[in-house]
Amino acid sequence: MGSNLKNCLVEIKKNNKKINAILEVNSDLTNKKKGILGGRVIAVKANINVEGLNASCASKVLENYKSPYDASVIKKIKDEGGLIIGMANMDEFACGGSGETSAFGVAKNPVALGNVPGGSSSGSCAAVAAGFCDMALGSDTGGSIRNPASHCGVVGVKPTYSSVSRYGLIDLSMSLDQIGPIAKNVEDAALLLRVIQGKDKNDSISQEKGGRINLKNIEKVPKNLKIGLLDYEISDKKIQKLIDDKINVAVKKYGWKIQKIKIPNLDLAVATYYPLVYVEFFSGTRKFDGRRYGKKIEDFAGPEVLRRILGGSEITKAEYGGRYYHKSLIAKKIFSDELKKIFGKFDCIISPVTPKLPHKVGEKISVEEMYSYDVLTVPYNLYGNCALSLPVGNVGGVPVGMQIACDKFEDELMLRVARAVEKIDN
Repeated sequence: MGSNLKNCLVEIKKNNKKINAILEVNSDLTNKKKGILGGRVIAVKANINVEGLNASCASKVLENYKSPYDASVIKKIKDEGGLIIGMANMDEFACGGSGETSAFGVAKNPVALGNVPGGSSSGSCAAVAAGFCDMALGSDTGGSIRNPASHCGVVGVKPTYSSVSRYGLIDLSMSLDQIGPIAKNVEDAALLLRVIQGKDKNDSISQEKGGRINLKNIEKVPKNLKIGLLDYEISDKKIQKLIDDKINVAVKKYGWKIQKIKIPNLDLAVATYYPLVYVEFFSGTRKFDGRRYGKKIEDFAGPEVLRRILGGSEITKAEYGGRYYHKSLIAKKIFSDELKKIFGKFDCIISPVTPKLPHKVGEKISVEEMYSYDVLTVPYNLYGNCALSLPVGNVGGVPVGMQIACDKFEDELMLRVARAVEKIDN
């Protein structure tokens, strides 16, 4: 057992009861394969199948479900010498944005105890921030990697849609979901992304355009970069100032060009996103009927899961189908066309990840407030391009992430921009 693995296991034993980031520790950590991950320790969101471990989705519905196979991303990690340390906590079935809907207790923010870590990849980001692992896998449907990465002060990447296989992911919304890496720095995030990228025969929409990330290029500062700084008024001005100050330093240092831009109809992004999620989630949960997998979902799931099932059930009824779901698809196309135009003029778009800081654990906030956390992240899931969260400082001791978004299959450029910004403080 490597010293790094020992250290991670010691940290989990010492602090996981307080943080509740890891739901299950892997008792079989004897992967002796060598590769570019060479003994790196990786936690996995509990909606990704790892053979022999519980893919519970943090739900009583699947609490006893042992994965019979490895997801494609897990197989790739193991083949490159990565060590799967265990399954990470999450919002139940990825329904939630705070880490509070898990059936196995709230995940805590290790960097700002008392605050939520964000979600739905709450445990994955908290585990990296707490030193329980080197890296982690999450899934991002509307910001579920970037949101908790921002709140926990780690790097979280949503790769280009279809660039990473979803085979073995228990989906929330199949047209939006993307597995992605979480790490302490850009270099490690790039390393893990390189491993899991690529076409997979088990995922018909997966593809590989322009080859995999060249890790040697990550250190190269992009030249003649044109940045679109998102002009959108958020509720916490301190977050926006942190983003503005950081990017202005980078622009001055690297000679980049910057211009304020607007994404048309941005306020409609969340309203476009949720009907799609409700309908696709409802469809995907029909297999949880108590006969094939686990228990019947309607009998054992929490309120946020039931809200989405009920919403999806109603929207798919004949009298509502054309009114909501199909109009959402039309709106999604409009968003995609607008973002395509913007990325035709700019290399990347910079913004905060979330419009406000994470709330306190247990604090009552409305469903509308919870959904509004996603306003700045959702557009990029609707379009399918790549986006990440990069730590850029804190407000009152709570981490804040900068969102860097690039066009489809420009993941390497996005990581180069992030690394250049990261270097400013190093």
